Amino acid sequence: MIRMISLLLLSNVFMTFAWYGHLKDKGLPLWKAILISWGIAFFEYCLMVPANRAGYTGGLSGFQLKITQEIITLIVFSVFAVLYLKEPFQPKYLVSFLFIIGAVYFAFKK
Repeated sequence: MIRMISLLLLSNVFMTFAWYGHLKDKGLPLWKAILISWGIAFFEYCLMVPANRAGYTGGLSGFQLKITQEIITLIVFSVFAVLYLKEPFQPKYLVSFLFIIGAVYFAFKK
């Protein structure tokens, strides 16, 4: 489980930069942003695929893997948005995350 979460965390860092890192450079042509994002996303896939395999062979269902990945994505993106994009974290986002955490609870409940 630690290996899977570590790989998911790292893959989401790459994914977040691939998808949103170009937003600050408004002068970057779209085609360049796409090519750079694809290059970064390659490393995301190199981490995400082994993470999903480790989780699945470790006994998690596909649904549980996806929900775990989404929580990690939200955490990584929140840090990215505040620190890199310099966007404020608003209370409404916290409420939204609490609802998603509720979804995680029900997905893992036996």
